[in-house]
Amino acid sequence: MADTRATGRRIRRTTKTIRGTALAVALTGLLSPPSVGCSTVKELDYTPVRMDLEPARTKTKQVSSSLLEMTGVEGKVSEPGPSVTRCREYGDDLFSMSHPWSVYEITDEQVEAGLINLRKALNGNGWKITKDGKANSQAQDPEIYAENDAEQFALHVTGNKKSATGNAMILFKVVSKCFKAESAKSLDGEY
Repeated sequence: MADTRATGRRIRRTTKTIRGTALAVALTGLLSPPSVGCSTVKELDYTPVRMDLEPARTKTKQVSSSLLEMTGVEGKVSEPGPSVTRCREYGDDLFSMSHPWSVYEITDEQVEAGLINLRKALNGNGWKITKDGKANSQAQDPEIYAENDAEQFALHVTGNKKSATGNAMILFKVVSKCFKAESAKSLDGEY
């Protein structure tokens, strides 16, 4: 039970820390915002793909599953599924998917091997690694940022080895570019 709570706290902390960074990675190259009346609406440097919420959730889960397969690591996977983040600054009917998750109950050796496997597999599966190094934290955990333009997703992954405050795990944050919903109303109440 304590491991589950620690995992949940670590995921929430990591999600909060990387949410802005991962979205920035996913939505790079934005143009200067034009003024519209009293509000400012930014323009994207790409045309959002038309996709409803359930297909977007399914696609996000598929991307996450393929990333897990690339690691070659077997462990427990956290349960929360993808959530909806509205891209209101670009339009009321735009949204992106955000999927923070982790694989845990693994060893330090599995963390290390999983990241090595992931690095090798990303480039061969349409991903471009944009950063590969150590996190700017006291633990200096290894981290990878990558983008997949064809799939329209960005990734941030961190390998946490066992420490006095937690167990070994690989933390993932998968974020999509903005998709265009059927209507702004179809996004109401979605999180």
